[in-house]
Amino acid sequence: MNIKIINRSSHSLPHYETGASAGMDLRANISETVTLQPLERTIIKTGLFIELPVGFEAQVRPRSGLAAKKGVTVLNAPGTIDADYRGEIGVILVNLSNETFTVENGERVAQLVIAKHERADWIEVTELSETNRGEGGFGSTGVK
Repeated sequence: MNIKIINRSSHSLPHYETGASAGMDLRANISETVTLQPLERTIIKTGLFIELPVGFEAQVRPRSGLAAKKGVTVLNAPGTIDADYRGEIGVILVNLSNETFTVENGERVAQLVIAKHERADWIEVTELSETNRGEGGFGSTGVK
């Protein structure tokens, strides 16, 4: 699939690192380093602007290594970029660790996954079909 992109960053376009990668890394496009204190959040700009086809979204997701090693993640994961959005892609980063974290220009801060989605039409009814699970949720199927 082809997606139109404007790259106003000083970095190369996002790309798949392996043949089976689902996501492409997004890099910080910042003029000065940004330091996140513990529990602090900020929006990191990427310098990228995209035009998605209708029926697709771009999901901004955390990078597993950054989350596991540094405790830094994407706050609204996955963040959704709609097909009609034309603004700059920003990443809402939060530092969940007990140590400060510094974001450098060009640092890989998140990943972008392109996903097809459906639109739903609601059909209002007075009852739903029965299932074995019923209303059980939030751990009702057990721990192990």
